[in-house]
Amino acid sequence: MTTPRSTSPRGATAGGARGRSTAREPRPAYECDACGHQPPKWVGRCPECGEWGSVVESTVTGPTVSGRVVSSRLPAEPARPIATISAAPARARPTGVSELDRVLGGGLVPGAVVLLAGEPGVGKSTLLLDVAQQWAVGAGSPSLVVSGEESVSQVRLRAERMGTLHDQLYLAAESDLAAVLGHLDAVKPGLLVLDSVQTISTTGTEGVPGGVTQVRAVTAALVSVAKERGIATVLVGHVTKDGQVAGPRVLEHLVDVVLHFEGDKHSSLRLVRGVKNRFGAADEVGCFEMHEGGISSLADPSGLFLTRYSEPVPGTCVTVAMEGRRALVTEVQALIGATVAGSPRRTVSGLDSARLAMVLAVLQRRTERLTLHDREVFAATVGGIRVVEPAADLAVALAVASGGLNLAIAPHLVAIGEVGLTGEVRRVGAVPRRLAEAARLGFKVALVPPGCGPVSTGAGPEQMRVTEVTDVRSALHHAARASAE
Repeated sequence: MTTPRSTSPRGATAGGARGRSTAREPRPAYECDACGHQPPKWVGRCPECGEWGSVVESTVTGPTVSGRVVSSRLPAEPARPIATISAAPARARPTGVSELDRVLGGGLVPGAVVLLAGEPGVGKSTLLLDVAQQWAVGAGSPSLVVSGEESVSQVRLRAERMGTLHDQLYLAAESDLAAVLGHLDAVKPGLLVLDSVQTISTTGTEGVPGGVTQVRAVTAALVSVAKERGIATVLVGHVTKDGQVAGPRVLEHLVDVVLHFEGDKHSSLRLVRGVKNRFGAADEVGCFEMHEGGISSLADPSGLFLTRYSEPVPGTCVTVAMEGRRALVTEVQALIGATVAGSPRRTVSGLDSARLAMVLAVLQRRTERLTLHDREVFAATVGGIRVVEPAADLAVALAVASGGLNLAIAPHLVAIGEVGLTGEVRRVGAVPRRLAEAARLGFKVALVPPGCGPVSTGAGPEQMRVTEVTDVRSALHHAARASAE
């Protein structure tokens, strides 16, 4: 007689350990009260934010993620109806530097963290020293500048040259995060400028200063401190060879605002371009001018990109470029050289070389009087500005045609439009804003693409005549007629 097979669960034995309940028993977990980091074991100092004595033990049970228990805890602040939440803490406070306030959306928000990136020597430290001075003068709270790259004496010399020696402007030279936090405890500033975040390190994190791990840990700690204490913080960041912010990509996600400081070392023009902004528009551009006494805002920079001639000169045409949401009247110049054997040179400065080559091919093919295939062509912008948008194609074409035919274009004419391979002039964006800026500076005639819709220059129809052109040939005809008037 065979014995019946047991129906008990596999591996279960009477009274054995395998027959007990498999429910997970509570086990100790550790969490940092300051930043929420959960280390695998208790440590005296949180490895994420560097806070001492902030890691506490809590016995919890709950769902698991990747084999770890995810605990639920009482939130620091309960959720509330959105209508009962005050927006006053997120109001921006002006920095006193008008062009920077324009890019930031009105100023710096207490507790916000701004990352300003730019190439070495472009003027980041000079700009932020001026911002710290203006904050100390008008905000009613101290400002603290922490330099990790220069000594206090070097920064003092720059401040003396700029005239930024206010009693509420504090200066320190540190490269350790714990020392920076100690300065915050002592000074209690409303604004912190850290130059630069790649030079600060913390002993609680592995890696060399400036490495991915160190930069991430330092930035996370500073963001946490800024939010907790309501300190407006500006971090200076290095850039790579291709112009991107150096360090981990998460660095840009941790901060609230990302700005790029651009400029040619051989030009006095500097641009602060918004890339990310949680408190305003992310496509604003601020214009500055570098000089011996420091840096100053340019509320009306269009004059830098124009040349005033006593008489019209062949080879020039004016267009209106858009830098973010800002319209800048810019002059394009072209010089047609002598006929050469072989491959003639095509040299550009401030323009896109590929688009210039395309415009030259269109002019060669779609016009009868121009012969450019065997002639050298040089094209450039004025004032150091870089214009790469397609809206400048029509102005480049008119400047090249003017130089090739030795016919001067009227100085009161502006040309806006993209040129296609068939010679047609295509529609571009923000035409009303471009024309309003041109009319404000006194231009009388504008050549624009067809189908731009109702256009208001803001200066009255008798002051500016707007003409729609369908192709390059008609644009040349209208430009010649405007020059003859």
